[in-house]
Amino acid sequence: MFPLLLAVAAVLALGWKALNWVWFEPRKLEKKLREQGFRGNPYNFLHGDLKEISSLFQQAHSKAINLSDDVVPRVIPHLHQTVERYGKNSYLWLGPKLSLLITEPDLIKEVANKIQVFQRPRSNPLSRLLAEGIIAYNGEKWAKHRKLLNPAFHVEKLKLMIPAFYESTSELLSKWENISSEEGSAEVDVWPNIQTLTSDVISRAAFGSNYEEGKRIFERQREQAAILAKAARSLYFPGLRFLPTKRNIRMKQIAKEVTYSIKEIINARVKSMQAGKTYGEDLLGLLLESNSQENDKNGMTIEEVIEECKLFYFAGQETTSSLLVWTMVLLSQYQDWQLRAREEVLQIFGTNKPDFNGLNRLKIVNMILHEVLRLYPPTATLARKCTEETIIGNLVLPVGVSLIIPTLLIHHDSKIWGDDANEFRPERFAEGVSHATKGQVVFFPFGWGPRICIGQNFALLEAKLAMAMILQRFSFELSPSYSHAPRSVVTVQPQHGAHLILHKL
Repeated sequence: MFPLLLAVAAVLALGWKALNWVWFEPRKLEKKLREQGFRGNPYNFLHGDLKEISSLFQQAHSKAINLSDDVVPRVIPHLHQTVERYGKNSYLWLGPKLSLLITEPDLIKEVANKIQVFQRPRSNPLSRLLAEGIIAYNGEKWAKHRKLLNPAFHVEKLKLMIPAFYESTSELLSKWENISSEEGSAEVDVWPNIQTLTSDVISRAAFGSNYEEGKRIFERQREQAAILAKAARSLYFPGLRFLPTKRNIRMKQIAKEVTYSIKEIINARVKSMQAGKTYGEDLLGLLLESNSQENDKNGMTIEEVIEECKLFYFAGQETTSSLLVWTMVLLSQYQDWQLRAREEVLQIFGTNKPDFNGLNRLKIVNMILHEVLRLYPPTATLARKCTEETIIGNLVLPVGVSLIIPTLLIHHDSKIWGDDANEFRPERFAEGVSHATKGQVVFFPFGWGPRICIGQNFALLEAKLAMAMILQRFSFELSPSYSHAPRSVVTVQPQHGAHLILHKL
């Protein structure tokens, strides 16, 4: 009898916990936020707004848009519609999870700075199969990993990466030259080429290997990201990842393959070091060296090193490829800026190999890259979770409320940037980011505050060198077959590729 009572009590406890998760807690949060003037759709039991969100994405991705159209409704249609309906003080439901939109610069600054209170939310467990690493950690673990990773991204270390950037870009440009016609022109979908370029760069700069060695990792990580992006727009129940569904089996298989490949690279490096050689000057070597200087308590485990490597592979490749492809698309559309950028590159480098000091003198190219990052930030949103009741501005945020900072929406806000907010105008950044933003937190393509992306300088240096070399050897324009269809698949990417006509100089 007693075991039966225990079983009944356990079932009742679990039932109450589930009911609290799917009904009482959401309604309580909704009431508190409505009292403070926030608005959104009424809570729809269990699914929230997910069905409508899924439909919005399906509609948005079903057709291309004009080059002059605002990209926000296509890339983040759910947030665009929420703001259109309810204004900036609004929220939406991702299942039973209430997500509050934070759009005021002063509030964004507070959220970004208070990293102990506003933490990275626990992601869908399926996303951990893609990569965890520093981007997923909070508190002491985040601080420890940031400390160990920082030396690898110091400016003096990044200078050592330039030969890898140069070699990879040279291979791409040689490929483009070889496929050019006798007249020196070729129509190319540059998107997969740029993905190959940035993948190759990470292989060389982070792991000292060529692209072929890392090819399987990149292919698998891209497939994993596509599966995850689709899964993120559907309701996730605790424990679903353990079911032997086709999706779950494939994601676990990919994660296993990627982990094994990276572990082999790390083991080879450790054996090399034990044989009397150094760890190496690439990112992995610098990380292993930094980690070796700590005791077991303060260092990373081999599993944690693997997760950071997975993040190197994925985030390093995806971020820079997004920046480069939109830079080429926009310079194809705005030929005057392409000409100005080329003149600057030729004035500083001529036809010679770009160097670190010269890259830092590329003012026009730098302005262009910042404007591209404004219009097409690599990630369209940032997510945080409030871990304790907190006052920011005039708001009292309850424990457990999720926050969405819609980076893309803020970067395109006409009240911040003017009536030409959707236009490509690099001159906004002629006097630097601080002047362009008037000191407000309204431009944060790599995040902001203590958690700003650790690879920001790596990505910008790689993009500058690649664009300088492309401008030295090619002019380019949009192909008639180009279809403008930006969408978010972890990063903001061209859904139908980027078909350009390249002209050899």
